[in-house]
Amino acid sequence: MAGRTVRNRRISSRAVRAAAAAACATLVLAACGSTKDDVASGDAGGDGNGKVGVILPLLTSPFWQSYNDYVPKMAKSEGVDALKTVNSNSDPSQQITDINNTLNQGVEGIVVAPLDSAAIAAGLDQAERKGVPVVAVDVAPEKGKVAMVVRANNVAYGEKACEYLGAQVKSGKVVQIMGDLASVNGRERSEAFRSCVKEKYPKLSVLEIPAKWESDTAASKLDTLLNANPDIKGIYMQAGGVYLAPTLQTLKSKGMLKTVGQAGHITIVSNDGIPQEYDAIRKGEIDATVSQPADLYAKYGMYYIKAAMQGKTFKPGPTDHDSEIVKLPSGILEDQLPAPLVTKDNVDDASLWGNTV
Repeated sequence: MAGRTVRNRRISSRAVRAAAAAACATLVLAACGSTKDDVASGDAGGDGNGKVGVILPLLTSPFWQSYNDYVPKMAKSEGVDALKTVNSNSDPSQQITDINNTLNQGVEGIVVAPLDSAAIAAGLDQAERKGVPVVAVDVAPEKGKVAMVVRANNVAYGEKACEYLGAQVKSGKVVQIMGDLASVNGRERSEAFRSCVKEKYPKLSVLEIPAKWESDTAASKLDTLLNANPDIKGIYMQAGGVYLAPTLQTLKSKGMLKTVGQAGHITIVSNDGIPQEYDAIRKGEIDATVSQPADLYAKYGMYYIKAAMQGKTFKPGPTDHDSEIVKLPSGILEDQLPAPLVTKDNVDDASLWGNTV
């Protein structure tokens, strides 16, 4: 996610995955890729004016704090009656409970950012039994029924990070601080970066830190890795929201935090697009980040849940907001929103959401 879990409770997650085994068959949706008025309408659609529950994965990351701030604004602009957001606090099993509690409030739609791609199926099953449509944000479920996944292309995240580092670091060791591999986001970013380096930059050697979206894990493992490999030349952080501060602190404690242009500077590229990353780019502490669109996640999460409540459906193809709806191998549809690379050349662009919060 932009998956940024600070603590993933593994035992609870395994229990939820077991419950998810009884989840519904995968939904195959159909209709139009555009979000204009020519979108097809279902036969049993309502007016889309019912209450909508919004469930967050956590609030300890600046990214999710920003998303949380955007939700009521975008709900208002899209004409959605959204309840106060619920924070699952990095616990996949709590997230299933939150879905159930939200359903018991009589909502007619749910927007959720899944913590675990597999475990969320149990919650999706609960919603399907009650006939309540769900839109997933940031993380695609492995199975279960959702009207749409609103998400940027996470494979592109890993590839953009690889290509940036490859252009800056000609040879030597680079590190990728990975997310939780129980999340499709962590898996896609990791494999994309790894594969890109192998194919395009064979003189680079990739060292990996599985940090599970946890800041303390990232700091501890990076410290150990740097002790054994003081010649690191590049770092790819899969989530600046939780990895930026511990990474910079660890480098600083070892006298290895050199700014761009200084001898010994370690090239660093991140994912998220939060204001803290932009400040670090301006200071020369990191080199680049991929801006994950917190504002558009909220906007189109609200758009698609209203459309689902009205019975509207979609099909793969270009949209009218510079994205593309694709069909995942599971049959679920995903609107892949644009996520630009941000460097010192465009860090002050007023159109970047990280410059507006």
